[in-house]
Amino acid sequence: SKTFEGGATSSAETMTLEGTINKTSLSLLVLMLTTLYTWNNMSPGLMIFGAIGGFIVAIITIFKKHLATYTTLIYSGLEGLFLGGISRFYQMQYGDGIVGQAVFLTFSIFAALLFAYKSGIIKPTENFKLGIFAATAGIGLLYLTSFIMSFFGSRLPIMDPSNASMFSIGFSVFVIIIASLNLVLDFDFIEEGAENGAPKYMEWYGAFGLLVTLVWLYLEILRLLAKLQSRR
Repeated sequence: SKTFEGGATSSAETMTLEGTINKTSLSLLVLMLTTLYTWNNMSPGLMIFGAIGGFIVAIITIFKKHLATYTTLIYSGLEGLFLGGISRFYQMQYGDGIVGQAVFLTFSIFAALLFAYKSGIIKPTENFKLGIFAATAGIGLLYLTSFIMSFFGSRLPIMDPSNASMFSIGFSVFVIIIASLNLVLDFDFIEEGAENGAPKYMEWYGAFGLLVTLVWLYLEILRLLAKLQSRR
């Protein structure tokens, strides 16, 4: 709630749903353009640059929300460089069709949860928000642990796309559910910001939040499909 304190003074300077939708669309366009580039010109160097650069820009945006006006499109471009390369790798490793399925499922989940949110089927109560936040934080700790282990030539088995055990697949399904429910928090954040007259730059921050969640969801769906493919 502190995010919306000290809002703008005039309606022309406030956050709107339409403005956020437009900025989200532009961000997705930039993401898709850079994704297509590294998809057609696969480069490990560009992938690493996109992944590390995107992470740094995301951290800056989270702690300096007013910079979202400038950083959101930069994040989109950098993340696209990573997504194009990693998507091509998954296709080469696990066969044609896996990327198309992941894209389709990502946007299907997005559309379904937007409908569920707008129709009131899912209501983001305070307990709901706390539960999703706690689960997301727990998953984040697992990611961090696996990342640290990678420096020593290892990783958590459940994070391995080739691990086709039922426990590993179940973990991926759980992560996808939590990532999907984070979309509901994003929808609520954007709607609350528009209703409370948040500053105009929060349109970019709302678009940034949606983009982060969609990228996370897409990558986890890719990982799950790879695990399912490995069972065959």
